[in-house]
Amino acid sequence: MSSLTLNGVTVNFPFPPYNCQKDYMSKVIECLQRKVNGVLESPTGTGKTLCLLCATLAWREHFKDTISARKIAEKLGGEEMFPNTPLSSWGTAATDGDTPTYYTDVPKIIYASRTHTQLAQVISELKNTSYRPKVCVLGSREQLCINQEVMRQESNHVKVHMCRAKVSTRSCIYYNNVEEKSTDRELVDSILDVEDLVKFGNKQRACPYYLSRSLKQQANVIFMPYNYLLDPKSRRAHNIELKGAVVIFDEAHNVEKTCEESTSFDLTPYDVASAINAVDRLLVEQAKDVSHEDFNADSLNSGLKVELDTIAKIKQILLDLEAAIDSYDVPSDKGITKPGIFIYELLERAHLTYNSKTAVCEALEQISGYLAGQPGIFLNTSGLQKLADIIQLVFCGEPSEKDRLQQMQSNTAHFKVHIHRDTNYHKKKSTDVWASSSSSSKKQGNILSYWCFSPGFSMQDLVNQGVRCIILTSGTLSPLSSFTSEMRIEFPVTLENGHVIERDQIFVSIIDRGPDGVHLSSAFDRRFIPENMASLGNTVANLSRVVPHGLLVFFPSFPLMEKTLDFWRAKGHADRIETIKPMFVEPKGKGTFNEVIDGYYNKVNDPASKGGSFFAVCRGKASEGLDFANTFGRGVIITGLPFPPKMDPKVILKMQFLDEMSRTKTGLKYLSGQQWYKQQAFRAVNQAIGRVIRHKEDFGAIFLCDQRFKGSDAQAQLPLWVRPYVRLYDCFGNVVRDVSQFFRVAQKMRPVVEKRAAAERCGTVCLPDTQASGFTSCSSYQSSHTQKAKALDAHLPSLKRRKLNEYTGADGMARICVEYECDVQESQRRPANLLDALERGDHCSGEDNDTVMGAKKISQSEDVCEEGKASRTKTFLSEMKKSLSQVNFDCIVQALQTYKKTDNLDVLLTETVVLAGDANTHSLLRGIYQFVRPHHKKRFDENCQELTGQGCGYKPDHSLAKDMKKANTLHGATDRQTVAGLTSSSGKSTCSQLNTQQLNRGGQHLNQQGLKEPQTGTAPKSDVHATFLADVKQALGAEKSAQLFQAIYSYKKTDNYENVVTIVVSLFTERDEDIHLLIRFGMFIRPHHKEQYKHMLEALTGQSFSAADVPAVNEHQQRDASSSQTLKAQSKISSFFSSRQNK
Repeated sequence: MSSLTLNGVTVNFPFPPYNCQKDYMSKVIECLQRKVNGVLESPTGTGKTLCLLCATLAWREHFKDTISARKIAEKLGGEEMFPNTPLSSWGTAATDGDTPTYYTDVPKIIYASRTHTQLAQVISELKNTSYRPKVCVLGSREQLCINQEVMRQESNHVKVHMCRAKVSTRSCIYYNNVEEKSTDRELVDSILDVEDLVKFGNKQRACPYYLSRSLKQQANVIFMPYNYLLDPKSRRAHNIELKGAVVIFDEAHNVEKTCEESTSFDLTPYDVASAINAVDRLLVEQAKDVSHEDFNADSLNSGLKVELDTIAKIKQILLDLEAAIDSYDVPSDKGITKPGIFIYELLERAHLTYNSKTAVCEALEQISGYLAGQPGIFLNTSGLQKLADIIQLVFCGEPSEKDRLQQMQSNTAHFKVHIHRDTNYHKKKSTDVWASSSSSSKKQGNILSYWCFSPGFSMQDLVNQGVRCIILTSGTLSPLSSFTSEMRIEFPVTLENGHVIERDQIFVSIIDRGPDGVHLSSAFDRRFIPENMASLGNTVANLSRVVPHGLLVFFPSFPLMEKTLDFWRAKGHADRIETIKPMFVEPKGKGTFNEVIDGYYNKVNDPASKGGSFFAVCRGKASEGLDFANTFGRGVIITGLPFPPKMDPKVILKMQFLDEMSRTKTGLKYLSGQQWYKQQAFRAVNQAIGRVIRHKEDFGAIFLCDQRFKGSDAQAQLPLWVRPYVRLYDCFGNVVRDVSQFFRVAQKMRPVVEKRAAAERCGTVCLPDTQASGFTSCSSYQSSHTQKAKALDAHLPSLKRRKLNEYTGADGMARICVEYECDVQESQRRPANLLDALERGDHCSGEDNDTVMGAKKISQSEDVCEEGKASRTKTFLSEMKKSLSQVNFDCIVQALQTYKKTDNLDVLLTETVVLAGDANTHSLLRGIYQFVRPHHKKRFDENCQELTGQGCGYKPDHSLAKDMKKANTLHGATDRQTVAGLTSSSGKSTCSQLNTQQLNRGGQHLNQQGLKEPQTGTAPKSDVHATFLADVKQALGAEKSAQLFQAIYSYKKTDNYENVVTIVVSLFTERDEDIHLLIRFGMFIRPHHKEQYKHMLEALTGQSFSAADVPAVNEHQQRDASSSQTLKAQSKISSFFSSRQNK
C-alpha cells in the first residue's frame, strides 16, 4: 500500500501511482475542497475508477479528522493540543471555514454509473483499496425482489403495486424479516453489490430491496445507476437526499443522453387507450356494486378510496386528451412541431392545469394501485401510471398565481412539442389485445412527444437540490468545451489526462481502401454498394489473419451490421473469417447477450483456436460496458462513423434547437447543430476504441476503415492519447506488413501469462476490469518490460522514429541491438538473389571461385563477430555493475578471470550462485553463458536451469569448438560448389538453362556460361517460372498479372521491398485459395528481405514455415557463410535478450 499527500490530504493507494493518476486525484480533491464542479477525462486503462474512489474517500476521512480537531480545540479553550501541529494545518477550509460543523455534516458520496454491471466493477475496485466505508447499492425490484409470486408478474408496474400491497398487509415473509436482519454484521460491515445482496437475502430470507433502502440511511457511499439520480420520479421513489452530497457520474459520456431522456416522454394512442380501458373496467365493476341492494359506503370504499364521480372525471380527462392530440391533421411523413410551452395549452384542453394536478395525480395513483392488486384477469395500468408521471414532469414546481407564467416558461425553455403519426398502429392492432376496446384502436392516432434538448435542465435541477459538487468523468468526453457547454452549469475544474502506455503498445491505422483498392465508406450513399461491402469483407478477413487472439469489429448500427453480414455470408467472406476466427454477433435483445459473449471469451481462451471475432455496434452493450482486456481485444476495427439517423425527427429538432440557441443566447456558448451531429458520431467511435487498451501492460491495434477518417477534422475528434499514433495508409499491403510486425514485437515484449500465475506473482487477484489495480503491484516486472520495449524501437523498422545516435546514452541492451543492426546491414550490402544474378550476369567473371569466396566470407564474418563480441562484453559488464553491489561485482569479475586462466568451471559456478538468489539478477546469470567455453556450455546451462528454472538456450552446436564450426562452414561451401557444377555450355547466356535454386543464392560464381543440365527430379528454372506465371494468370487474370509483373520489374530496379510486398499482398490475399501463390512468390525476394517476408507469411497464415515449405526460406538457409555467421550472432543475442525478457 502506497501513501501520498495531495492538496493536504493523505491518500492511501494500492500501489505507487503514475503521474497521470496523481494529476487525476489532485483534481478530484480540488473539486471537493473548493465545492466546485469538475469534468475529468482519463483514458480507459489509467485506473480512473480506483483514483476516484481513493481520492474521494481520503478527502472524506480528512473532513472527519478536521471536525475532530476542531472539537478538541474547543475543549482545550483555544490552546494547541499539538504545539508543532496547529489547528489551521488540519485543513479547516475543508469543513467550510468557520461554519459550525458536526459529524452528521460529513457529506455522503453518491456514486452513479450507467448500469449495474459497471457498478459491480466499481465495487470490486473498492474492495482492492484500504478504505472500508459503509456502502449501499440501490436497485429496482426487478433486480432485487426474491418473492416468487411478485416476480412471476410480467408487468413491472404490476410488480411494484403487488409488492406495495404485500408490504402494507405484511404478507411478504421476506419483508417481515428486514428489520431483524438489517443490523446483521455481515450485511452492515461488508461491501456488497447487487448480486451479493441477493445472495444474502436468499440466505437470510430477508428482502434485498428493502435491505438496501435501510442500508441507505447509514451509508457513506451510495451506488446507483445514474437514471435513478437524473429522473425526478425515480429520485422521489428511492427517497434520495441530495443536500450537501458529493455527486459523481462515472462513464459520464452517456449523461447527456440520459438527462434528456429522463425528462422526455412519448404518449402513444396505445397508452391513452389502455388507460381508458382500465378506467372503463373499474367503472363497470363499481356500477355493479352500486346496483346491488346490499350496497353501502363501506363495501364500496373497502379497497378503493376514490369517489365514483372522480373515476368518471378521470375517464373524461383521458377522452378529452385523446381528442385533443388527434385533432391535429398530421402529414404522414413528418409531424407538427410546437414550442415547449405549447404543452400547457394542449393539456389544458383536457382540464389538466397547475390547479388540478394534485387531485388528478392522487386519483390516478389510487386507481392504479387498486387495479394492480385485484385478483383474476390482469389489467394493464401502465397508461394510467404514464399519465401520472407526465403530470408530475410538466407541472413541476409550486408557483404562485402571479409567478406561474414565468415558471411555465422556465420549465419548457429547453423542450419542443412534436405531434406525429403512430407508425406502429398496424403492428399493435394485430398483436395487442389491450387496445381493442378503445375508440383509438379503430383508427390510426397521433403520438404526443415532449422532448428535452438540453441536459442542462436535469443538471440545474441537481444544483438546485443543494449538492456540494458534481464530478463528471469518463474516458471519452473530448472535446471538453462542447461537453461542458451542453450541461449549462459551471465546471471550474477540468482535466484531459494522458495515457500510461508506451508507443510500442498501440498501433492505429486509417485504412481508406480495401485489399482490392476499393474505397471504404459507411456513408449513406455507399454503405450498401456491393463493391464496398465486398471490400470491407476482404479487409476484415485479411486483418483477422494478422491480429492474434480476439478481434472486435464495430458497425455504426444494427441494420447496417445485419445487412453487411448477410452479404458476407452469401459471398463467402464470412466463411473466410469463420475459418480463422469464429464469428460471434452481438444480439439486439438482452436475453442471449451473456451466452454470446461467454462463447466468444471461451473461444479466445481455447489454446487450440486462433481466437475469435466479435461483431457489435457502436453505442451497443459491447462498446460501452464490457472489458476486453489482454487477449480478448487485441484489435478493434471501426467500419464507419455512427452518425445519428439524420431524418429522425428528434435528431432534426435537436439540431434546430442548438442552432436557435447559438443565434439567440448571447454570452453563452452553444454547439451548432452540425457540430453536435459530428460529436455524437465520434464519441461513439472513441468509446469503442477504448475497448482495446485496458491497462498499463495491454497492447492492441485500432483500424479505422472509412475514408472519412483521413480528414484532419476527423482525426482531431479522436482521443488525445490516440492522435499521436495515427498512420494513414494508401496501400493495404503496408498495413498487413506493419501490423504483423507490431504484434510480433509486442508479443515478445509482453508475453501473455496465465491469470493464476499473474495473481501469484502480483499477490493480487486480477479481476476482469480492475484495469490499473490488478497489474501495477508488479511494477518492477513491468518496468523491465518497458525498458525492453524502448530498446526494441532501435532495431525494428516499424517502430523506428528516432535516429540511432540517440541511443548513445541508452542502456546496454539498446546498444547491443543497434550494433547488431549495423552488423547485419553491413553483411547484406551485396545483393544476392535471382534478380541480382540475372542483372550481374554480364559483369561477372567466369572464374570458378566459390570456395575461395566462402573462405573470405568466413574470415570477414569472424572479424565482425569478434568486434561485436567485445562490444557486447563491455556492455554486459556495465549492466552487471549497475545491478550488483561493488563487492559482488568484484567477486564475479575475479571468477571470470580465474576461469579464463585455469579453465575451472567450478570456481565460476561457485561465485555466480549469488546471482540466483534474486529474480531480478537471473538474467545476469544467464548472461554469463556467453563467457563459458564450448565444452562447458552444456553443464553451465544445466546448472542455470536448476538454480533459476530457466536455461540459457543451449543447443548441441554450442559445444563445438571454433575450428570445428569453421571446418563445417567450409565443408558446406564446398558442397554448394559441387552442387552448382558450373561448366561451359553453348557459350551463350541462356537464362532458360539457369537452375532457380542456384540463382536465388545469388553468389558471384554465376557467369554467362550457364549451368549443367539439372539432375533428375530438379525442375529447370524456365519450368518453375513458367508454372508459377501460368498459375498467377489463371488465378488473377491478365490485368492483375500485368500489375504483378510490373511490381517485380520495379523491385529489380529499385530494391524497394515495401512497394512489392504491398502489391503482392493485395493481389494474393483477396481469396484464400491464392495464399499458396503468396508463399511461392518467395523465390523472387532478395536475401536481405527474406527474413521479413517469412515473418509476414507466418503472420498472415498463422503457420511456421521451414526451409522445405517456402522457396524464399529454403534459399535463405543456403546463404553464403557470411550471412550464416551473422545470423548465428543474431541467434545468440536473441537468446540472451529473450532470457532477460522472461525473467
